[in-house]
Amino acid sequence: MSYTTPNPRFPLQRRGSKENLDRFIPNRSAMDMDYAHFMVTQGRKEKDNLVPSSPSSDAYKRLLAETLNLNRTRILAFKNKPPVPVQLIPHQHTSSASSTTHQAKPTKPRRHIPQTSERTLDAPDLLDDFYLNLLDWGSSNVLAIALGSTVYLWDASDGSTSELVTVDEEHGPVTSVNWAPDGRHIAIGLNNSEVQLWDSASNKQLRTLKGGHRCRVGSLAWNDNILTTGGMDGRIVNNDVRVRDHIVETYRGHTQEVCGLKWSASGKQLASGGNDNLLHIWDRSVASSNSPTQYLHRLEDHTSAVKALAWCPFQSNLLASGGGGGDRTIKFWNTHTGACLNSVDTGSQVCALLWNKNERELLSSHGFTQNQLTLWKYPSMVKTAELTGHTSRVLFLAQSPDGCTVASAAGDETLRFWNVFGDPNEAAKKSAPKKNQEPFAWANRIR
Repeated sequence: MSYTTPNPRFPLQRRGSKENLDRFIPNRSAMDMDYAHFMVTQGRKEKDNLVPSSPSSDAYKRLLAETLNLNRTRILAFKNKPPVPVQLIPHQHTSSASSTTHQAKPTKPRRHIPQTSERTLDAPDLLDDFYLNLLDWGSSNVLAIALGSTVYLWDASDGSTSELVTVDEEHGPVTSVNWAPDGRHIAIGLNNSEVQLWDSASNKQLRTLKGGHRCRVGSLAWNDNILTTGGMDGRIVNNDVRVRDHIVETYRGHTQEVCGLKWSASGKQLASGGNDNLLHIWDRSVASSNSPTQYLHRLEDHTSAVKALAWCPFQSNLLASGGGGGDRTIKFWNTHTGACLNSVDTGSQVCALLWNKNERELLSSHGFTQNQLTLWKYPSMVKTAELTGHTSRVLFLAQSPDGCTVASAAGDETLRFWNVFGDPNEAAKKSAPKKNQEPFAWANRIR
């Protein structure tokens, strides 16, 4: 049997007025303490010193007492009778007015999140490798996916698929893909340590970046005209694609493969994650071309490989990171101070992270055992939805330009599309058109 203890901050229910109470509490507002004091002290003296008075004198005293309100016999006044309650407004009108008031405040409708993918495509020969980055969605609404040694492009506007390039066996397989900000040019990292730059509109290769790495290039990140590459050799290289000698800066801090790279929206900070369980934050303003750049923060809280990285779109210094199978946590960082703001145990390997551009939400993709996508409310980190369908770990995530649709690619060799982040029509109203950048106007001059 359970019972509830009364809250000591609130009084218990008052007993009925007919019950015998154990004490009287005077109503001080109805008392005249000065008059009471006079009657107790001076009144006795007057009675003891009574002298005969004339009728006219008595009449004068009575008139004076009435005028000054001295004809009182009570010294202490107790509880006044409460006024009779008057119902000024009938109950039915009160209820009607209340309901009208509530109806006048429109509530935001709860967003419907489909529990199944809206489209599923085959992705044969997709490498089941946690450390690679084989999926990216460009600003021109074209999705790039690397399947073995071939890069395919899927145009979301009409659903057409085309082959961009198939690399030779001695160069492949493809280990990373990343669109340039203009949505037309794309970088392709290869197993032989090289990086190719392609023009998707003309299907032409522009150049090959060599010498930056000794092993495969599994991670890429653009920052305007700077292409940052991360390799299995632990090196991070900034390549200025406008000049012939493209290697302009290097970052040294990882001892194993760099599997996660993300520039902040401002382009001032770079986050890198590695198979050495380390997360580094780098400051672009202190990068040096003469010697390896020193990291701004070295974060060692993860206990497994850090591949999943996502900068918050509504707070510039907030970074989310995810750990591999031995860690299973999503952590949030203040990249100005290096402080860990929160850590959430997801229960499974964190493969990728994406922020919702329109709401305060975070999407994570996972490995064993459910191979699910999980939508979290930020900052409470309450699960809003869990999306299942993949039968193997969901290694890669990419977000459409409008921010509403998410593509996921898994080791089960399928590519699925989820309408998880809202209505594209509503997102189109909020977003303003952005001017496309043209970082490759120089491309034909470099050979």
